[in-house]
Amino acid sequence: MNKAMIFALCLLLIFSFDSLAQITSGKIIYERRTNLYKKFKDSDWVRNNLKERDKNKIDFFELYFSDSLTVFKPQENELKEMYGWATEKNTVYQNLNTETRLTSKEVWGEHVWLKDSLYNRQWKITDSKRNIAGYNCRKAIWNANDSTKIYAWFCNEINTSTGPESFVGLPGAILGIATEDGGVVYFAKSVEQIKPDVATLLPPKIKKTIYNPKELKDELQLQYGKMPWGKEMLKNLFGWW
Repeated sequence: MNKAMIFALCLLLIFSFDSLAQITSGKIIYERRTNLYKKFKDSDWVRNNLKERDKNKIDFFELYFSDSLTVFKPQENELKEMYGWATEKNTVYQNLNTETRLTSKEVWGEHVWLKDSLYNRQWKITDSKRNIAGYNCRKAIWNANDSTKIYAWFCNEINTSTGPESFVGLPGAILGIATEDGGVVYFAKSVEQIKPDVATLLPPKIKKTIYNPKELKDELQLQYGKMPWGKEMLKNLFGWW
């Protein structure tokens, strides 16, 4: 066997092993930890009524993904939770081929549907690394606005560009997301290599009105935007996620 054939065989083996290492479908369980003191820092009521031991609210979500379809949704829980009103539990369907997103948000106990294109965030990838749920991840940073930075840790071993909520755009699945002040943190607790049913990844047939984000925001702004609690509601509904 000549050197050229040996070299070609080595390359083939390298690419074969790399291909085997790539995860293109699966299920990720996330824990979200929200510091309610930081989230409602301008609310005297929260400060005066929320005990120190209850300030960190924990929610769990699951993300199902293939190479082109993803759905992120809250885990079902029959137990009655404290301060359920304090955090949002969105369901987000994303199609990476058509670059579209369909989101269900809860407004006054009713599910409202929004359709939009995928967010195009400008990420800065760093050399910082950490291990999350047994996977090696790299850190990326997004400047959400002048005062808010979002940190993301992505794993290119899972090569679908997906993550919690509406986060996409990195060369691998995002297993961790955090605000700069640590007020909201998502971390993957487990990754399972499965092939989700297509029915799981596709949104249901929706008979209600489907808004675009601007339409819903304008409508809610008109009705509730002048009230302090209305401003807080709008901020939570249309935040960085």
